[in-house]
Amino acid sequence: MAVRNILFIMADQLRADYLSCYGHPTLQTPHLDWLASQGVRFTRAYCASPICGPSRMSFYTGRYAQSHGATWNGIPLRPGEWTLGDYLRQQGRATWLVGKTHFYPDTPELQRLGVNLKTPEGKRLLECGFDVLDRMEGLYPEGPAGRYNPEQSAYEAYLNQMGYAGKNPWNDWANAAEGPGGELLEGWYMRHAHRPARVDEAHSETAYTTDQALKFFQTHPEPWCLHLSYIKPHWPYLAPAPYHQLYGADDLIPRVRTPEERAAAHPVYRAFMNTHVSQTFAREGVREHVLPTYMGLIKQLDDHLGRVFHALQEQGLWEHTLIVFTSDHGDYLGDHWLGEKDWFHEPSVRIPLICYDPSAEAEATRGSVCATPVQAIDLIPTFLDALGAELPHPRLEGQSLLPVLRQGPGQALKGVAFSEYDYTVTPMASALGRTPEDARVFMVATERWKYLHAPGFRPILYDLQEDPLEQEDLGTSAAHTRVVSEMKELLLEWSLRHSQRVTRSSRELVARRGRSLQLGIRIGFWEEGEVPEDFASEAN
Repeated sequence: MAVRNILFIMADQLRADYLSCYGHPTLQTPHLDWLASQGVRFTRAYCASPICGPSRMSFYTGRYAQSHGATWNGIPLRPGEWTLGDYLRQQGRATWLVGKTHFYPDTPELQRLGVNLKTPEGKRLLECGFDVLDRMEGLYPEGPAGRYNPEQSAYEAYLNQMGYAGKNPWNDWANAAEGPGGELLEGWYMRHAHRPARVDEAHSETAYTTDQALKFFQTHPEPWCLHLSYIKPHWPYLAPAPYHQLYGADDLIPRVRTPEERAAAHPVYRAFMNTHVSQTFAREGVREHVLPTYMGLIKQLDDHLGRVFHALQEQGLWEHTLIVFTSDHGDYLGDHWLGEKDWFHEPSVRIPLICYDPSAEAEATRGSVCATPVQAIDLIPTFLDALGAELPHPRLEGQSLLPVLRQGPGQALKGVAFSEYDYTVTPMASALGRTPEDARVFMVATERWKYLHAPGFRPILYDLQEDPLEQEDLGTSAAHTRVVSEMKELLLEWSLRHSQRVTRSSRELVARRGRSLQLGIRIGFWEEGEVPEDFASEAN
């Protein structure tokens, strides 16, 4: 059956290798494994930037961070950027949100332009182009300067309704545990990660977000697009019972780090090693204490996705709903002497990507695996292609993956992925003496090589074929000078692309060749006989 609906599922800070269908030996994720068996699993998918905001803005615009300009958390997206909803509404699909976007509107610019923000169109500009069913950003702390999110969320109101008292029930219940004497223990402190969250599992963030999606399936007429965006397993690392105790240190995969890579670290890489979170994860015992909870959060997510898939089948939606599961970026969790994300090893920049196409044309590819590098910005072109829209679109910088979904992994793909990171606002920029103009890092990944370019510093190169764990930096190796040059050339070609010529398609521009003669413009001609007959007759 043809694609009628799109379900775009995103986890937050989920490493690809922490799903059993991606090879984790002890963390079993049967529902996502089953989805992979019904579709195509991409093993070399990359986010456009290894941090929430710019990564998500690239998912939602189909453009690189350098193109859309929202290069770090809190930097607004320009009002003129098209987003997922803009593309899909043209195809007759209302585009709804349940969960997180990490979107910041450029409200002063919208006001300068005189946009009425109370209209449906104005509200969409405040919500990254989505119609919002329930936006849940997942972080609602409060510090000396006030709340991180000023307004109470629907989830916090829900917790109050469920009997969780307080002005900030997220902080006091969903992100808190209890000590032996009943004292409140904040989930921000990783030493409490082994304890269960105070909130019941049925009222936790993952359960709540799933409940909103199930309501959507029951109440919204087809066709639609739903972006179901979970906050977990993003920190704080705290899970509700029983997920807090499903795993132990024996279930962990080995840590990937060597003394040599730390001793010979690139200057920018070393600056990230020196952050507080990286130094905490470098301490003995921290990883073993925190990762079981991270795994429990993933197991909980998989269990609730089972509810989602079951509901789609029960309500007759499965047979005509295109489903994509991915993550905005990964999590180092102590690998390579790092915590958080923010850098470009596979644990951080590689993302899971599973695509299920319900169409009969996809029957032959079910359960297949594509190992060619692809990018987060490829999803909007894929959605449009599945709905029969005309491609390419002048604003989109990715490629459609639909040929892979319907004809198999052997289909022609670009085979190269780019990612970038703007560290202007971080302490690392100050430590390295970088200005806002040069505090950037760029990544190019091909099937074999990964190259990093940080302006003002030496290059980084990894051989993913011979060194898949990325433990030997070949950036200054005399034997790899040619490879470094070739990868730098790929980056140069990418940087010279037409990223801002978005108001006319290439097809329209080609059609304009010679148009001036057709409109009577006669620049450079000496006499009438020099004008080609077809154009001369029109002029007369």
